[in-house]
Amino acid sequence: MTLPADEAAFAALFERHRREIHVHCYRMLGSLHDAEDLTQETFLRAWRNRERFEGRSSFRTWLYRIATNACLDTLERRRAKPAEVAGGYSEIPWLQPYPDHLLEEIADTELGPDSRVVAKETIELAFLAAIQHLPPTQRAVLILRDVLGWSAKDTASLLDTSVASANSALQRAREKMQRRLPARRAEWARDAAPTEDERELLRRYIEAHERADVSGFAELLSQDVSFSMPPQPTWVSGRDEVMRFLTANGFGSPDVLGELRLVPVRANLQPGAANYVREPGDSSFRAMALDVLRFDHGRLVEMTAFPPDVFPAFGLPLALDR
Repeated sequence: MTLPADEAAFAALFERHRREIHVHCYRMLGSLHDAEDLTQETFLRAWRNRERFEGRSSFRTWLYRIATNACLDTLERRRAKPAEVAGGYSEIPWLQPYPDHLLEEIADTELGPDSRVVAKETIELAFLAAIQHLPPTQRAVLILRDVLGWSAKDTASLLDTSVASANSALQRAREKMQRRLPARRAEWARDAAPTEDERELLRRYIEAHERADVSGFAELLSQDVSFSMPPQPTWVSGRDEVMRFLTANGFGSPDVLGELRLVPVRANLQPGAANYVREPGDSSFRAMALDVLRFDHGRLVEMTAFPPDVFPAFGLPLALDR
């Protein structure tokens, strides 16, 4: 295969794979904004080095090689490590949610869609947060081997190391992920589509917020529910503690917090809601936070609230008139 010498034609070829490369960079970095930058960097590196493409692998595989190395370069410069705090996702201040509508844009290949690219268990916030604790090389090996299904030989070749070293890195990465991931994660539903129960729970979640119904909201929570607010160092665990924290910050008191409007969203193949607040005297509802939720056995077990700067990525306005 000879790559196009014309930049527009080359860009059109790259565009077929842009979204899955974007997801790959997101898994590596945990940040939606960084993933966008690194996807563009992958395109630029591929364009500049197109004459080096020898066709021994597919164009798609070649792009994954470039993207992985670009992400490793970024991680080397970043050098930031997750903080060792009590728990939750606030220990990873760069963590951002991934809009489901972007996952839906991944084009089908001639052999059909590659389900590994958008597998729910490797795009959930729990997985994304856990993988951020791995050293860069272990992170790359785990994604290439366990997410994308690359061989040990191809993975070692990309990382310019031996097969034995790549296998060792994979074993260490798996052990660390097992310690980081929730104990009951294997029991979570693997179906990416929201269930009827999940839709009903989200409806009740939204209704409780808009009605300032404290008791109705408390009924949704599991005993061990957790709440975090990356990038803020906030993590609260346990129903009573979460309710105390939220009410202390105005939940259930429209005269203090303001009137709420929530818009349902999907992020990381999980349900969520975009929160807007109309403060006393204001004529519009302003973007406040985007909640990504996890329900389990009919109860809310995890809430992660992200700041409103993620709203544009979800196609959400920063203000509502009503």
